[in-house]
Amino acid sequence: MAFSRPTGKHRAPKHLTRRTAGVAGVATLATAGVLGTLASPAMADSAQVSTAQEARLDRTILVGDTVADRIAAQVTAQQHEADHAEAVAKAKAAAKARAAAAKAKAEREREAKAAKQRAARAAARKRLNAYVVPVANSYVSTGYKTGGSLWSSGSHTGIDFHAASGTPVHAVGAGTVVEAGWGGAYGNNIVIRMHDGTYTQYGHLSSIGVSVGQSVTSDEQIALSGATGNTTGPYLHFEARTGPDYGSDIDPVAYLRSHGVNV
Repeated sequence: MAFSRPTGKHRAPKHLTRRTAGVAGVATLATAGVLGTLASPAMADSAQVSTAQEARLDRTILVGDTVADRIAAQVTAQQHEADHAEAVAKAKAAAKARAAAAKAKAEREREAKAAKQRAARAAARKRLNAYVVPVANSYVSTGYKTGGSLWSSGSHTGIDFHAASGTPVHAVGAGTVVEAGWGGAYGNNIVIRMHDGTYTQYGHLSSIGVSVGQSVTSDEQIALSGATGNTTGPYLHFEARTGPDYGSDIDPVAYLRSHGVNV
């Protein structure tokens, strides 16, 4: 004969198996009506024993269920805590990424603003240092040091730019006006102290558009050409000087070319 489970002194039936067997026995007796009809002391004792076993089994199952529920609740709580911690970590990482992106954007904007400011300063310096011809689209009609009786010194102290009366006259560079008005043989004239310490003079003007002490920029219109003073007709007399007064003249063509102007 084959046995499903070893018995005897070497191995007793499992505790849960014994309890299950007892419960099964009680269920069988209750179904057959035996517990309600038999009154012999032996059977009563057997019924009491079975009932006690069933009660112990019920308590064991109840306790087991309670422990299992507690374990399940703990597992659920731990999972919730883990999920919450993961959500918090993700939120912190997202916030950190947003902060880093905002910082990078602000840095790019600062760099762009700084670059724009540097470009503006460079453009301002370029305008400050740039030189132009005093009359656009013109040419020199009388050169420097040309001799003749027309000049009290015996020679021309500047150059003349061909210009009809009323032609716009521009400052050749940035500087400050030190003279604006009648200049004797020069007629209406303007003298500007340039930023490099030299002076430029514009004569025979029909009208003056600046005043003494005014700052002017390169290529700014300062007057209109004319034929005032000692002149044979309308044109612009232009001089470059080392000082503000007559007699300090230098070659105006060389002066303009030294500042990058093609004359």
